[in-house]
Amino acid sequence: MDLSYLRTRINAVDDELLRLLNERARLVSQVGEVKAKQASAFYVPSREQAVLERLLASNPGPFPNESIRPVFKEVMSACRSLEQGLRIAFLGPEGTFTHMAMKYQFGLSAWGLPVGSIAAVFAEVQKGAADFGVVPIENSTDGAVTHTLDTFLDSELKISAEIILEVAQCLLVRQGLDLPGIERVYSHPQGLGQCRKWMEANLPRATQVEASSTAEAARLAKEDPGGAAIASELAADLFDLAILRQRIQDLAENATRFLVLGKVQADPTGRDKTSLLLTAKDGPGILLRILQPFSDAGLNLTKIESRPGRRKAWQNVFFMDVEGHQQDKAMGEALSALRPLCEAVKVLGSYPRADKTSG
Repeated sequence: MDLSYLRTRINAVDDELLRLLNERARLVSQVGEVKAKQASAFYVPSREQAVLERLLASNPGPFPNESIRPVFKEVMSACRSLEQGLRIAFLGPEGTFTHMAMKYQFGLSAWGLPVGSIAAVFAEVQKGAADFGVVPIENSTDGAVTHTLDTFLDSELKISAEIILEVAQCLLVRQGLDLPGIERVYSHPQGLGQCRKWMEANLPRATQVEASSTAEAARLAKEDPGGAAIASELAADLFDLAILRQRIQDLAENATRFLVLGKVQADPTGRDKTSLLLTAKDGPGILLRILQPFSDAGLNLTKIESRPGRRKAWQNVFFMDVEGHQQDKAMGEALSALRPLCEAVKVLGSYPRADKTSG
């Protein structure tokens, strides 16, 4: 086998891949026609998750497993765009980690709609200007995003999926600028906080300047001869900045969890999570009593967060994440036992549990 022969074989395989991609696109178009007649949802995150998990489980190699998801995400995104281009509202501007999460979940063929606030993301989906929305819900270093939690209090949207994105902070500069020439470092307050020790060790004399987002920080650094930005690789591409240092966050395991907002409940996959909003009745030991039904049903409670309620002074609202789907028998039993103990029980959504991906 010489090089010429191997290249000929690769060309033949590429031709076959192209033929199969077009065959898949034709089948997806036919599925779209059937769904249109049945008035079914065109994009179902749980179905897409099941397809990816099946492919990962059946991959014989040597094609790497970590590349299957991004490759097939783009294939799915391109096929969907032939039938119905998805409109995705996200907390902007472009170049933020929320933008990266949107692209990771929906692929390059989805049309992104950057908006200026978390409440605006909810509003765009609610009024139909966007098919789905993407908002941050918590960071492994900084905790919950309270604006997202509070907006759920008055929203009827459902959580359709979750995304866990590794937040790899980079130091971005104009071409030719090096560490000794940096006088100012721009970033969102969370970005600055996540890189505090690195900044103290490497840029102790630089002035830290807060920006409204990491993307805005990149824009400011682009205009400042002595400025740098703590932001994502995507921001470097969008603003034509050089990546001077990578992964400068103080904690290596720094990840942000995002939620995909929609109007339709996701179907069970067998590997699901349910998010709840509870307003507990007042009384001694009430927190213990509202936790007991989950333990009795053998359900794993993975998160609990308390926020002030809006309708009564000093009343707390609890946000909970529980492993399992709303349609599961055990979850149904837990919810039935929970309702007499609460003034309100709201299921925010059941959706496939996400694996962490690199940012």
